[in-house]
Parts: sequence; C-alpha cells; structure tokens
Amino acid sequence: MRAFVVMLCLLAGQMASAGMRDVTFPSIDGGTLDMSEWAGKPVLVVNTASQCAFTRQYEDLQTLYDTYRDRGLVVLAVPSDTFRQELDSAEEVREFCEIAFGLDMPMTDILPVKGNDAHPFYQAVKDEVGFVPRWNFNKILVGADGQVVETWGAQSAPMSRPVRRSIEAELNRE
Repeated sequence: MRAFVVMLCLLAGQMASAGMRDVTFPSIDGGTLDMSEWAGKPVLVVNTASQCAFTRQYEDLQTLYDTYRDRGLVVLAVPSDTFRQELDSAEEVREFCEIAFGLDMPMTDILPVKGNDAHPFYQAVKDEVGFVPRWNFNKILVGADGQVVETWGAQSAPMSRPVRRSIEAELNRE
C-alpha cells in the first residue's frame, strides 16, 4: 500500500510539471506564448509592474536575458495589476518597457498573479510548491524539466548571485 501511495505522489508531481508546460499566456503583442515551446529550457517568470519601486529591475531582467539567452534561458515578464501598480493597458506597458528599458524579452498581457483569478501558471505554482507572489517582481525559475526550481521575492535582484547561480545550474544540466 505504501508503494502505491508513493507512486501516486510521483505521478501527481509529474502531472503538475507537465501541466506547467501546458500553460499558455496571452502575449502583449497579440497571440499567445506557449510554455511548451520552451520545453527543455529553463524559464524565469517574473510578475512585473511599471509603476512599482522595483520597476528598475526591468533593466537587470534584460541584462539577465541578454547574458543567458544564447544558452537557452527564457525570461518571461508577466505584467500584473494585482498590486495596483501597473499601467492601464497592455499597449502602454509595452511602449513603456520598450522606451524606458529596451526590453525584447517575451512579455504577456496584463494578468492577475494571485487569488481566485490568478493565471493558471500561478495557480499551478501555488499547487506545486505553495509559492504565491507577495508583491511585484517575484521570480519563479522553472527548470528544463518543467518543475519549479526556486522562487525569490522582490528584494532578490535578477542579477544577484543566488538567482544567477540557480540559472547557471539549470543551464549546465542540459
């Protein structure tokens, strides 16, 4: 019986990670961003807001993306008004990010990241590891295998040693 319970737990974990890779996001440019397109690559997902004190982290997110994209890292910005600090429209967000920070990383439309209306990715992360963003610029590293590797709060800068170390470890697994 115990072996059966262990097998069920393993299957549930596999389903959660497979489910994470099945998630799609509406793109800020129209269309969709499909996590399955990034299968086998680590993805750093960051809930962002254009009017937050941490907005300067956009610069480091772009630097991180520029540093590791050729090795396979995807940085996905998820603008959110969950904490009431985002601009009014996706168009305004896109223009702000392009003009102020020169962003060219993938970016979603404005999405909720916590609560009953949270985007399915954030619901899956909550179910898998219990992590819920407590503020803007929280970071979630999804490994090449589709499982959450690590999470960080807003205080952790994108180019900080702990974030880069985890990313590099994932990139070196490939």
